[in-house]
Amino acid sequence: MKKINFFKENTKYNLQNKKELKELVESVCKKEGKKLVCLNLILCNDDYLKEINKKHLNKTYYTDVISFDFKEEENSVEGDVYVSVDRTKENAKNFNSKHQIELFRVIIHGLLHLIGYNDKTKKEKEIMTRKENKYISLYKN
Repeated sequence: MKKINFFKENTKYNLQNKKELKELVESVCKKEGKKLVCLNLILCNDDYLKEINKKHLNKTYYTDVISFDFKEEENSVEGDVYVSVDRTKENAKNFNSKHQIELFRVIIHGLLHLIGYNDKTKKEKEIMTRKENKYISLYKN
């Protein structure tokens, strides 16, 4: 299996710039001092991700990203990142951003969770947002 795998569930959306996204993910892992073992990126629609949110996290609302960490070694990254294409399109409109940038930002957010960052407190959210901004700036499109 490849280090980075792409899947789609209940969406026809075709991810553009996979090569650049792979490079970005690898760069984030390297800069965070983590070994990328395997990352599954699953693009889906709102309802699919809401069902995952309900089934696995006992939450009944829409979200843009959910990460599942499967790492066996402390300094590694191995897991699934589910991203709602519907939410990222809506976010892009709300933040006056390009959809591709917002999609990559949300993927980075999910990756940062797998690396070990949280966003439960105001301070944690600030750290994650700073890191998202730093890493999304590496992506030039």
